[in-house]
Amino acid sequence: MSEKLQKVLARAGHGSRREMEAWIAAGRVSVDGEIASLGDRIESDVKVRIDGRTISIKSEEDVICRVIAYHKPEGEICSRKDPEGRPTVFDRLPKTRDSRWVAVGRLDINTSGLLLFTSDGELANRLMHPSNEVEREYAVRTFGEVNDACIQRLRMGVTLEDGPASFDKVKAAGGEGMNKWWHVSLAEGRNREVRRLWESQEVQVSRLIRIRYGMIELPKSLPRGGWIELPMEDVNYLRKTAGMEDETRSILGTDKHSVARAKVRGAKIRRAVKKHKSTASANKPSRSRS
Repeated sequence: MSEKLQKVLARAGHGSRREMEAWIAAGRVSVDGEIASLGDRIESDVKVRIDGRTISIKSEEDVICRVIAYHKPEGEICSRKDPEGRPTVFDRLPKTRDSRWVAVGRLDINTSGLLLFTSDGELANRLMHPSNEVEREYAVRTFGEVNDACIQRLRMGVTLEDGPASFDKVKAAGGEGMNKWWHVSLAEGRNREVRRLWESQEVQVSRLIRIRYGMIELPKSLPRGGWIELPMEDVNYLRKTAGMEDETRSILGTDKHSVARAKVRGAKIRRAVKKHKSTASANKPSRSRS
């Protein structure tokens, strides 16, 4: 069954449908050696190239929508490659065949916590669209004076350089003196929005951890640098949030082969975390003796 070219490219993780339409209009996409046009429909057996590079495509029926939860450490960037050679969130993700992982949103280099990746580019782009308003929750450690009036302003809304912003919820979560922990939530994903909201009140954020995305929580047992495959129930929660039909298949299961695969995934997580610790140790500046 044929599908629109931009939909196939978006599902393969190359960008949103609108971005793919722009690429097609710019002549960057070819099908079986011919420059593609907007409105083209393709079958899964054609050869598609973007900027002359052959890409792998599959029909919707042949692709299982997978989602993994990753515990991002501080110090990693959310790009596939970095000119400065810094570690990226893609370095330790599991390998995929005929697809690639697409990040659902971003976390800045100094923020840790829950980051979702999916093999379905269309799902990622729909979830990131502002109209979905998926609630994110963060654990925040602040340094500075925080009184009731400050909390009220953060809830009611303040004006940032890119428009008004506010927290949906602000809840105290412990701490002493000038160092306090808070749980805050909001349904936007603007750049450094949580930090900028606190900074608008002359309060410094010394630690920021995303602990929830919608109903998906950061597993307490998941170490920094580790990942875990989400079950079909969670995958379909995200698909419903994005206005998509349910996935009916999963690489997870209860048979002995699935259990064996789970053990392999557990080993991969341990190796990934070990690699993270080794890399972090290697990057620490050496101390010279005077």
